[in-house]
Formats: sequence, C-alpha cells, structure tokens
Amino acid sequence: MKKKYLIVAADYYKDIAKGLIESSLKWIPKSNIVKIIRVPGVFEIPVTISKNIRKYDAFLALGCVIKGQTPHFDFISQASTTAIMDLSVLSKKPIGNGIITCLNMKQAKLRRKKGAEAAHAVNSVLSQK
Repeated sequence: MKKKYLIVAADYYKDIAKGLIESSLKWIPKSNIVKIIRVPGVFEIPVTISKNIRKYDAFLALGCVIKGQTPHFDFISQASTTAIMDLSVLSKKPIGNGIITCLNMKQAKLRRKKGAEAAHAVNSVLSQK
C-alpha cells in the first residue's frame, strides 16, 4: 500500500540540507508519494509538520544546528526535538528526526548522510502491525 511521506527540510545550510534529503530519499520505497517542503530553519520544522499532520502517513524532519557563541544552539535543539517527539506521540505517526546538531561545519559535512537513518527509522515504525 502506498504511503505518503512529507520531508520538511531546514534550508539554513543549503549543502547540508541537500545531503540530508538525498540520503533520506534512498530509503523511501519508490512506490510511495514524497513531498518536500523547505523552511528557513530548524525552528520552523515542527509547525510545518503540525500543519500537515493529517495529510501524510510519515514525516522526516531534516536540518542542521551548529553551535555558536551563545546558548541559542541549546534552545533550538531542545525545543525542536521536544516538539517533534510530542507531535509524533500525539498523532501516532512516525516522524524521523534527522536534525543534526554539530559543533562546527566540518562535523555537519561528515553527518549530512544522517537523513538515511531518519528514513530507516520511519520505515521501521510504518511496518509495525
């Protein structure tokens, strides 16, 4: 049976977002329907998923937060993770968290294939009976 996936990708770091999207698409079976919505940053991912929660079977939250000189990194990372988990539990729909948190751009570039892990996790939950 065809499933509908929504990928919400934060485009703040365009090259990283591209890698996350490409790696995740390799794990979504070709027979399914996939839509990609790009948002400016990680903070906008949960609300975008929330607005679309009834339209799709599964979701991927993809993006990157790189630590800077202020605690902003901690607030954004924690808030987005909590919101994504809450949405998933309340809606009973899988949301793969492919938001990578890194200390620098070098780490981010090394982890841009992590979208595949989020997609794999979503597929695992979708296959549960």
